[in-house]
Amino acid sequence: MRSHLLAAGAAAAALSTFSLNASAQGVDEFGAYGGLDDHRESPQNVAFELRVGRYLPNVDDEFGGATPFADTFGDDNRFLVGFEVDWQALRIPKFGTLGPGIGIGYTSASATAQKSDGTGASEQDTSLAINPVYLVGVLRVDVLMREFHIPLVPYGKLGLGYAWWDARDGERAAYDDQGIRGKGTSYGYQFALGGMFELDFLDPEAAVQLDANMGVNSSYVFVEWYFSQLDGFGSNKLQVGTNTWMLGLALEI
Repeated sequence: MRSHLLAAGAAAAALSTFSLNASAQGVDEFGAYGGLDDHRESPQNVAFELRVGRYLPNVDDEFGGATPFADTFGDDNRFLVGFEVDWQALRIPKFGTLGPGIGIGYTSASATAQKSDGTGASEQDTSLAINPVYLVGVLRVDVLMREFHIPLVPYGKLGLGYAWWDARDGERAAYDDQGIRGKGTSYGYQFALGGMFELDFLDPEAAVQLDANMGVNSSYVFVEWYFSQLDGFGSNKLQVGTNTWMLGLALEI
């Protein structure tokens, strides 16, 4: 009887050990893994950003002291919502990634139009809509995160910007005193400096599951100082660039 009890105890211990090992393992599209340390990270090629920030175009910079934009629209906060995709074409060992990025955004300002004789506001609404797009080189320095497990990724961006803008009086297109429609394009250069905080640091197990199930390597929140000079490189173009801060969410896949 005693031998039977010992045999049963050994079998129970073996079964318990097997159960613990099995529960510590999982299977994803890259094969079996056991816990966080054994997970094989999926390939990382692209970063996606959802961006929002205060956007006051520097229209008044070109009028030598006059402030037609501020006089019409005031200095209330106007916000831009945008989206960016970066191709992380080159992985620099022990440093970070480098590659091209493309982005697009939208912002608008609206107010009651001022009378042309300067006597105050009219009863006519007016608006200015701006759609900036850009192509930049993006350098992300993720060595702190990957080598030292510090969840910070500084980055820089530099490139060219282009914007469509359209001024309207109510629902109609706006025209100046010479009959020229208030619609056009502006272009120039831009750059940005920012930092990302890795959210995976807050819940590593959930991050592993997100990578295994959806191929998301890392998720971040970020803050960025953003500057754009969209004046046609000094030619006769409406200056719709800005100098501002951006906040957002980013995913690397």
